[in-house]
Amino acid sequence: MNISDFDKAEILVQALPYIQEYNNKIVVIKYGGNAMISEELRDTMMTDIVLLSLVGIKVVLVHGGGPEITKMLEKIGKESRFVNGLRYTDEETAEVVQMVLAGKINKDLVQLLSKRGGRALGICGLDAGLIKASQKKDGGDLGYVGDIDSMDVTVITDILEKGYIPVVSAIGAGDGVVYNINADAAAARIASELHAQKLLLLTDVRGLLRDKDDENTLIPEVKVSEVPALRNKGIISGGMIPKIDCCVEAVRRGVKRTTIIDGRVAHAILIEMLSDEGVGTMFV
Repeated sequence: MNISDFDKAEILVQALPYIQEYNNKIVVIKYGGNAMISEELRDTMMTDIVLLSLVGIKVVLVHGGGPEITKMLEKIGKESRFVNGLRYTDEETAEVVQMVLAGKINKDLVQLLSKRGGRALGICGLDAGLIKASQKKDGGDLGYVGDIDSMDVTVITDILEKGYIPVVSAIGAGDGVVYNINADAAAARIASELHAQKLLLLTDVRGLLRDKDDENTLIPEVKVSEVPALRNKGIISGGMIPKIDCCVEAVRRGVKRTTIIDGRVAHAILIEMLSDEGVGTMFV
């Protein structure tokens, strides 16, 4: 598609109010799903994050890495087991989770951001006591899966002040034990502790759908007070429940806006943040 120079200028002008709104503000992006698996989508995502950073938006990237963890477990001959949608994490699996998330994935993302002209620094929840956690108490026996007890985001604010993009892997620690932390929950808590202007959760659907089998039934905006009724009607169900719970928690803790967006759409972050259209479902 050929775009004229005039149209390019118009696009930039239309983005200006949004750039001004988010300038010097913190935006937390939880990265995962198909956007993480597809090389093409991964490239556009990293380019978008660098662009946001270069126009003065303080981006914090929080990531999971379920498929990579599963691959590594298969390599060592260990079968993945899930309880209520969460990975059962025994001691050996916890070591693999730490190695894959804080090692390979984290540093791969730092490298990709650097390759596109960004300045990134990779950390995990163990660094500087970022994420204090304890064993998850509900949802059955999950082994070394943790709930977040507290956070000290000083290390993230220090990185942001130096002009770097913090890349955070979702593991935590408590009483000398390393815990596997849900990346959505980690991103929501980080966003609230940083008083972020916006939290974006990338997923593999358009957002919250009135009919889960029809992507044309997207609900563009939801008030947190409407969430219980939507859950009672079955509109919020399955894997969307924990994601939306994270959005609600973030809003209640002071994050201005949280949005579930479709990570399968190229440049979804830019469309959501710098255009009139927006994508996904926003919780206010």
